[in-house]
Amino acid sequence: MVQPVPTPPECPFPKRFPSQLVRDDAFFMSLAYNQAIDAWRQDEVPIGCVIERDGEVIALAHNTVEAAHDPTAHAEMLAITQAAAAIGDWRLENCTLYVTKEPCPMCSGATLMSRLKRVCYAVPDPKMGCLGGATNLNDLARVNHRLELTAGGVLEDECRLLLQAFFKLKRAAGEEAASLPAPTPLAKPTPPGPLGPLDSTRGV
Repeated sequence: MVQPVPTPPECPFPKRFPSQLVRDDAFFMSLAYNQAIDAWRQDEVPIGCVIERDGEVIALAHNTVEAAHDPTAHAEMLAITQAAAAIGDWRLENCTLYVTKEPCPMCSGATLMSRLKRVCYAVPDPKMGCLGGATNLNDLARVNHRLELTAGGVLEDECRLLLQAFFKLKRAAGEEAASLPAPTPLAKPTPPGPLGPLDSTRGV
């Protein structure tokens, strides 16, 4: 049986349009926030990521886990791959990664392995964050690279509200669907009875 494609809850948040004249942390995080809204509209967890080098954006991405059926398709992983392709080097030296939520264990490891100069995240994650939330891979004693970190504070409230609203609306939609009556199964057609003897009066 083909499962219906889920419809994402409508996103009530508008995109941001920061001034191009001031390319500070708030500017780049605003672009990451816009990527998170794109994720919401595709029924993905609304997390967005941007990578900047010398004041220019070299990668933009958002979660595509559901659409790609890929548990590694996090915004940070996709952006890191894009950035490496853009500069032709896996070492993302002098690059800053902006992401709307603290990276998970996988993505935190990738930020270190890609030699990013700096990571700036909006919302700390005390459960799964690994750049200061639940733990900090950047503090490993024998790690051969250190990140500059900006943990929280840049559009933190806006990005947190976006995440909270998404999951609240998803839960509400799930509860509403569960409360609906189950569809009535189609009645099976009654098989025809056995054929009777031919009627000689029909001239057959």
